[in-house]
Amino acid sequence: MKNLLILPRLRPTNKMNYDYTFPLGICYIASVIKKNGFHLDCINLNHLNGSVEEILEKELKKGYDNVLSGNIFVGYLVLKEIVSAVRKFSSKSKIIIGGSVISSDPSIIENLKPDFGIIGEGEMTIINLLKTGQNKPEEIKDLDELPYPDFESFGFDEYLNNLYTNQDYFTTIEDYPRIYPIIGSRGCPFNCTFCYHHGKYRERSIDSIIDELKYAIKKYKINIVVLFDDLFSINKKRLIEFCDKIKQFNIKWSCQVSIQYLDEEILKHLKESGCFVISYGFESYDENVLKSMKKPITSKQIDFAIKKSMENKINIQGNFIFGDLAETKETANRTLDYWEKNCKGQLNLAFIQPYPGSFIYNECLKKGLIKDKLTYISQICGGEIYLNMTHNMTNEEYIDLVNKIKELRNSSYYYSKINEIERIKKNYKIKVSCPFCNKVITYENFDPFKSPCLICRECFMRFYAISDIKEVNEANWKAWRENG
Repeated sequence: MKNLLILPRLRPTNKMNYDYTFPLGICYIASVIKKNGFHLDCINLNHLNGSVEEILEKELKKGYDNVLSGNIFVGYLVLKEIVSAVRKFSSKSKIIIGGSVISSDPSIIENLKPDFGIIGEGEMTIINLLKTGQNKPEEIKDLDELPYPDFESFGFDEYLNNLYTNQDYFTTIEDYPRIYPIIGSRGCPFNCTFCYHHGKYRERSIDSIIDELKYAIKKYKINIVVLFDDLFSINKKRLIEFCDKIKQFNIKWSCQVSIQYLDEEILKHLKESGCFVISYGFESYDENVLKSMKKPITSKQIDFAIKKSMENKINIQGNFIFGDLAETKETANRTLDYWEKNCKGQLNLAFIQPYPGSFIYNECLKKGLIKDKLTYISQICGGEIYLNMTHNMTNEEYIDLVNKIKELRNSSYYYSKINEIERIKKNYKIKVSCPFCNKVITYENFDPFKSPCLICRECFMRFYAISDIKEVNEANWKAWRENG
């Protein structure tokens, strides 16, 4: 039995592209298929030139019994291209699609029309399907039993060799970033109204995570670790154990922390162990909106997390998102007032998006705000959309808020003019003064035609670098507006 696993395009381009975060889910699927002895070829569309149809026309000539792929729901249109190409060039192949594009709203299967749709976690389900032809969803009980994700089959070295310092908010800590993404848990015990998640909350053991890092850091020469663990602070003992054990690598790393469990001791351990960025879920500063969102946090905890992270020189990644069901002009202004006075341009401003599978998505369906699921999903694949789902804001008030947020996003961040810029090979070396601590920082391997977002390597505050070169500056800001 010959199987082909396709990693879809994660940017809207037909050109070779490395501007994406390497996905974990599809790499876990590859590793379990191989571990169970099945033949598997893998292809990463992001690393190839040409349309999906052109690439797959050549690849499918090898003849496959099964063609597999998957994505989150914003990858719906790309998956549709993949399914169409397989039907055209390999009509006898069975098509298997997984990921939250299917799990969050299984009715999507009716439009994509794969032969099999995998709902929920796919590792055990795909093996059952390949062995018996039976598609029975099964949840992983012990995450430590999973093999390490198979990054290598999708060109991970090629990806690492083409990263640049300003590729993402967490890459600017290194001139030549080599990032390793790793998962520490799955599932969630909470029920935020804007979120879709699947399965009970389960943790990997710290020893399992550390063993994988030992392997990966040596094999791929990793210098940045990104820990995807939504509830990293829920178990303080586990967090401190991880901080103590990751010190042996003397490496920079980032994580996600739930602020209701945050305290001074946790921040101290995080900083001392090399954590330089924390991703927080703030969402709103208004207590009524937080309650409506079913966010188990308070404005006091938000204030603590922001101010203490800055004091400890840990960069903050987070958002205030507007437009919840309970949003009003007053609640929005309360959040914006706090943002302008306290956040120093470190938090992004955005609008709540009704993602398939979430409570607010279903509310939008009930209200008729989303009239056609497929049309809506196609629209949201293209970026931020604006639906007035609030109970108490008129459409005029909502549009005014949208315009106000857009204006603030373009005018209220911190900028610094590049002092020196020098071409070195394919990218540049720049010198720029941090607008917060005034330290002059040199960044090598800087791509001036990409997002200008940087993190100061002294005070760890985020700012944007401005160039005097007109064509560079225009391209620079265009990339930031489009890709954030």
